[in-house]
Amino acid sequence: MTVPLWAWAAVLGVILAMLAIDLAAHRKASVVGVREALAWSGVWVALGLAFGAVVWWIWGAEFAGQYFAGYVIEKSLAVDNVFVFAIIFGYFAVPREYQHRILFYGVVGALVFRAVFIAAGSVLIASFAWILYVFGAFLVITGIRMALHRDEAVDYGKNPVLRVFRRIVPTTDGDHGGRFLVRQGGRWVATPLLAVLVLIEVTDVVFAVDSIPAIFAVTQEPFLVFTSNAFAVLGLRAMYFLLADVMHRFVYLKLGLAMVLVWVGVKMLLLDVWKIPTALSLGVVAAILATAIAASLLRTRTAAAEKEIR
Repeated sequence: MTVPLWAWAAVLGVILAMLAIDLAAHRKASVVGVREALAWSGVWVALGLAFGAVVWWIWGAEFAGQYFAGYVIEKSLAVDNVFVFAIIFGYFAVPREYQHRILFYGVVGALVFRAVFIAAGSVLIASFAWILYVFGAFLVITGIRMALHRDEAVDYGKNPVLRVFRRIVPTTDGDHGGRFLVRQGGRWVATPLLAVLVLIEVTDVVFAVDSIPAIFAVTQEPFLVFTSNAFAVLGLRAMYFLLADVMHRFVYLKLGLAMVLVWVGVKMLLLDVWKIPTALSLGVVAAILATAIAASLLRTRTAAAEKEIR
């Protein structure tokens, strides 16, 4: 796949333009409602699908299929990010009107970190082809661990990165109008919102370690890996506000995501035995996620009905 420099520049231009529009639309601290989140989710999904159509038009159906497979995998794994973000915001009692601002800068950081990981992964694959098997084994192990420990609670107040941050950076109490830094006693100090942003960025890095190898399972084209990641991550904020109040309904989704990681890991391990077609891989991922969502909704609806009867 030959990607000219102008194509990279055009993609980066679109991403920066959409980030600027999103920032302008939410320049004032306010609570993002479900209707607004739904509208923005539609915009981000439409943008991601439109780019896939452009890939199909320029480079053909096979590369478009790889892009869409990567996009669906990243979009599904992003749901796990949303669950963690909700827990972090709840743990630190972050007011809803400041959550979008934190997530905006979190997404910008996520794009930067993922670009670095993708570049490093591409170099490793080009230099050491066997690294794909390492990625595959890592995904299988990660998926199994996620399935076994999906219900474990995490004490984010004891996060080692957060502890180091608080030890090094002077902090103050209060949200201070949504600012990350304020001047007190002649020096700049961090507000609790900056500490939460640091934790969000660390969480993004952890998730990138899982998601980047997963996308390399469906395509080794750096352009497709980056764009499928970028267009999926861009809609992360809207997805959060859309799902924040109904996350308790998706009781089996984490198990489904674990199965997705295991599936793409096995696909990577079988590269020299059987190259699983992109369409089949995408269909399996979609079937796993659809089953997990349907089972979750059925389980919670039945539980709610039984509670009403009692």
